[in-house]
Order: sequence, then structure tokens, then C-alpha cells
Amino acid sequence: MKRSSNRRAGVNTRLGAGASGLVCHATAKRARLHFLAAVGISAAVPNVAGASAPVQQSATQPAGVQAQHIAQLWNLSLVVCGVVFALVLLATLVALKRNRDRDGQGPPMRAPDLASLTQPEVRTRRLVIGVSMLSVIVLVGLIVADVLTDRALSMLPVDKPVRIEMVGAQWWWQVSYPAGAGQPGFVTANELHVPVGRPVIVSLQASDVIHSFWVPSLHGKKDMLPGIDTTIEFRADREGVYRGQCAEFCGVEHALMAMLVVADPPERYAAWIAQQSQPAAQTTDTVTLHGRETFERASCANCHTVRGTGASGTNGPDLTHLMSRKTIAAGVLTNTPQNLAAWIRNPNAQKPGTTMPAVPLSEADRLAVVRWLATLQ
Repeated sequence: MKRSSNRRAGVNTRLGAGASGLVCHATAKRARLHFLAAVGISAAVPNVAGASAPVQQSATQPAGVQAQHIAQLWNLSLVVCGVVFALVLLATLVALKRNRDRDGQGPPMRAPDLASLTQPEVRTRRLVIGVSMLSVIVLVGLIVADVLTDRALSMLPVDKPVRIEMVGAQWWWQVSYPAGAGQPGFVTANELHVPVGRPVIVSLQASDVIHSFWVPSLHGKKDMLPGIDTTIEFRADREGVYRGQCAEFCGVEHALMAMLVVADPPERYAAWIAQQSQPAAQTTDTVTLHGRETFERASCANCHTVRGTGASGTNGPDLTHLMSRKTIAAGVLTNTPQNLAAWIRNPNAQKPGTTMPAVPLSEADRLAVVRWLATLQ
């Protein structure tokens, strides 16, 4: 009876889905319009998802010299394994056909007497020996190709490299650009910008558990170990946005620990560095100032830094130029005011297991905080 009532309830739910869905859609649409009108920033914040190039994450579409070596090894392995598979399949089919043709005819099959082999058995033995030798040659060839590829990955010329420091934490990435060449250092999160055609050396660390840096379009994987410094070197030879991912299981939200590597032309990269080095923009708007004061007064400032303000926490991402990033929550959400408000309202609903708690703010305070954060370009 219980199952029957459940089924009836399910049917009734589906029957009412059409009408209720229209009502919910209209309500949600009005809510979104109300939100944009209240915050007043829909025109000020660019659509970073639509304005940027398509994000690429594929080892078969290399955008750097090391990724090219890896792709070549993959293509070689694919061709060799494909040929071997086809030959084994063909031999199996031929053997099955011959066995079917002689089914019920002639003497039963027996193990060959090696002391007195017939001519067909001699050919069979030679065939087995030849195939075994060929298999060894193929395997040795693949091993040699693998060793040569591994050596090529470590031979990237690193003349005048860009140096970046990266720390993996559950479940986001802290990215630091050290001071140099007259520019002050700064910290950002979940997004690396690199110049096209220039080598990059990334120092890797982990703050809690083992993570792994992996941007397949640019290089292979590199583990990040707590208490141990490692480095990875790569060069982006083509402008674009390349998605990376933590490639070592690190907890419940391991799958939602992504990063973006943005390869910019040198001029655009230099402009980005100059912009990111600046403190947060100041504002005199009443609502925006209220949002900043609320942010500093609430627990937000205990975990996040916004340079040029009283917020100097280090447990969470630096938010000084938050709205210049394409995503929030390490790639979980597109960086829009709506998503930012939803994230502040209940982070665990967007990314279960995240260490950021829900901030107890009134709706007016939350909207003011979002409006202020939206000015952090």
C-alpha cells in the first residue's frame, strides 16, 4: 500500500509539474530581475563566461611543447595498440573459423609431440616464436618512446621564466606572484595568468593533504605534497583558456577542485599584472560602503583578504580583484552576482563539504556585500 501511494504521489507530482513549473519559472525570473535591480550592477559586471574563449581541457589538443610530446606518445601508443588489437582479433576469428570448418571431422585435437613435429606443427611453432619476439620488440619500443618523452619533458628552455607559487588546499588553489621587476607581489586564487611563448616555473605546495597539479593541454601531472616543495615547468604556445584539475583524490570535493590557466599575449599579461598589483578600488557609494563595512564587521574578514581594506584573513582566497576571475569556488560557479549571492547565502549547498560557513546576514546586508564585491575588478 505504501508503494502504491508513493507511485500515485509521483504521478500527481508529474501531472502538476507543468503548471507549477511555469509558476516557479515566472517567480524565479521575477526574483532574478528584482535582484539585479536592487543590486544595480548587471551592466557593470561583464559576462566573463561568454566574453572569453572556450575553455579547453584535453591532452589530445596540446597548447605547449611538453603537452605536444605527451600527445605524440599517446598517438603512438594508440596506433600500436590498435594494430595489435586488430591482429589478435583477426587471428582469433581465423582460429574460430578453422575450428568450425573441421568440427566433427578428422581426429580430435591433441598436444603436439615436440620430438616428432609434422610440417604444419613446425610452422605453428615458428609462428608462436615470431609473434613472441615481435611482442617483445613492440613493448621495448614503447618503453624507449616513454623514456625519451620523459626526458623531453624536463628539457624545456627556461630563459627569463615567469615564476609563480601555488598552494593546494581543500578545495581551492592559492596563487602567488612574487614581487619583481618593479612590481609588488600579489596573491589571487584558482586562476593563473601566463604570457604566451614564455616559460613558466610554478612552485607547488600542499597545505593539508596530497593534491596534484594537472593542466592536460599544457603538461602532465605533478603531485603537491605537504611539507615538500616541488616544481613544474611549462610554456603555453597558444593564446587561450585551459582548464586544470586536482588529479589526486583529496576529499569529498576533489572533483570540484578546478583551476584555469589563462594564456595571454605579452601586452595583455603585463596589463593584467599591473592591474592585479593594485589594491581594491575605493568607492563612495552609500550602499557599496555599507557592504564593505558589513564584510569587515562580519566573519568574512577573518578568512579573506581584500588589499586596501581592513580585511586581512588568510584562511580563504584573496578577494582583492574577485570580479576579474571567470569562476568562483574553484570552478564550481560562473562568476556572476547571482551566483556570488547564492554562494554567500549557503556555500555548502553549492559545494558540499566546503569549510566556508553560511554567513548569517540579512537580505539587505547580503545584497550590499555582493554589490561591494562586484566593484572588485
